[in-house]
Amino acid sequence: MSLVVLSGLICNAQEHRKSQRPNILFAISDDQSFAHTSFVGCQFVNTPVFDKVAREGVYFANCIAGSPGCAPSRSSIITGRYPWQNEQSGQHASAWLKKYVPFIDVLERAGYSIGRTGKGVDPFQYARNGKDSLWRETNAAGILHSDFEYDKDSLSKMGGYASGIKTTDYFGNFKYFVENEKGDKPFFFWFGAREPHRPYEKDSYKKVGKDLKDVRVPGFLPDNDVVKGDLLDYVVEVEWFDRQLGYMLEYLEEIGELENTIVIVTSDNGKPFPSVKANAYEYGIHVPMAIRYPRNFSGGRVIKDPVSFVDIAPTILDIAGASPKGMMMPITGKSFLNILKSKKDGYVNKENAYVFSGRERHSSSRYKNWGYPQRALRSRDYLFIWNMKPDRWPAGAPQEFNPNDITSEILNDGSYLYGRAYTDIDGSPTKDYLLKHADEEEIKQFLLMAVGKRPEFELFDINKDPYCLNNLADSPEYAEEKEKLKAELIKELNKTKDPRIVGPDKEIFDSYKRYSHIRKFPEPGHLDIELNSER
Repeated sequence: MSLVVLSGLICNAQEHRKSQRPNILFAISDDQSFAHTSFVGCQFVNTPVFDKVAREGVYFANCIAGSPGCAPSRSSIITGRYPWQNEQSGQHASAWLKKYVPFIDVLERAGYSIGRTGKGVDPFQYARNGKDSLWRETNAAGILHSDFEYDKDSLSKMGGYASGIKTTDYFGNFKYFVENEKGDKPFFFWFGAREPHRPYEKDSYKKVGKDLKDVRVPGFLPDNDVVKGDLLDYVVEVEWFDRQLGYMLEYLEEIGELENTIVIVTSDNGKPFPSVKANAYEYGIHVPMAIRYPRNFSGGRVIKDPVSFVDIAPTILDIAGASPKGMMMPITGKSFLNILKSKKDGYVNKENAYVFSGRERHSSSRYKNWGYPQRALRSRDYLFIWNMKPDRWPAGAPQEFNPNDITSEILNDGSYLYGRAYTDIDGSPTKDYLLKHADEEEIKQFLLMAVGKRPEFELFDINKDPYCLNNLADSPEYAEEKEKLKAELIKELNKTKDPRIVGPDKEIFDSYKRYSHIRKFPEPGHLDIELNSER
């Protein structure tokens, strides 16, 4: 073969690979705040795989989730719409309607092979039979082509395993998909880890050699060994997610597909601790996100522009050259492919001034299964929160309903009644500690921040106060900023036709059926407890 012919073949091969549509590996952890990667300097967690993606790719320093809860947040990712735009398909543990077509369907019609492992767009109720004719049949994140699990012997040989971690063999399922389902098509694969969602194995951090002295406790939690240990058990599971992603990237490199794969790594909402998950505070809605694709996206960049989960769907469709018209409902978000393709870092797009988030119902935590509606605006410097029902308990009612029609106190002779109060906060050693020591003045302040009733509006300078401890909403010095951000938030809610603003039924979110466990709580007004937030 002549050198000319050989050279031509090489050039043709290179051009072919350049014209190939990229694979997309979307990795999402379950309940991880932005602060807990070693890339950003957290000293008590080690996330080398995330760090690699961020270092060789683009790290988004201000990625804001669609909601501080998993189901509505995942809904915003997959539809490119805010949770309040998706009816019950944006609400925790409700039904997924067919009309909310996920972007993966568009990718599939455009020639992508679709796969998934682990947690998808959940918890939602999908069609159970023909009677559920308006509901989607399959998970909005894609189909499980296999469901391999590790056996006990395998897990015993794997470092970093703790009993709270699921036995799902995420990598095994990914490899099966690539070898048996992908074919000759590009792929989109959803890796939905169930970690670091609770419960955790208590003191699992000791098995991996972590030390309490390395932990930096955020200012909204007491700085003691109980909380530190709980945080270390949490990051044990963060590291498990990171390790599973590493297996996938190593495999892609082995088969020559890594450089043709866009890797997107993020989380759905903040960590499962008081004042975080199910709260629109900074640690509840600010999540890690990094995207790696060295072939087209210059790496080593940190983007400070605020970006929203609603922007992910249009960006992925833009990357794939697929039209969003097939999604039936219009996308709200805007593609940030221009940022990925630029060589700039820091603040890149002046138009990215504000992003938005919100919540309604999380767990079953109040009378008649009511939620705690919040809408939030995050700018480059401030977080503005509208607590739309400030008369309700933000973390859930402090008392359960007794079958004998008597309210039962959260504390009974000094013993905390587990799982019966403030149930929008996941059960944990940290929550238990706050409740059991609520009579201590210092600890009571942390409890009040987590469960006490809040003012209608809250404003925080997130550069100076990332823990959201100092509410500036009533400060004359910040009055102008507050009114500006409030106006921008209301403008966006009107634009996106939030039922809480435009009606006609402003209470419709509380009417959507919940398909998970429902607790009973006494009617508001029967409670003698009076707690107000110290923020």
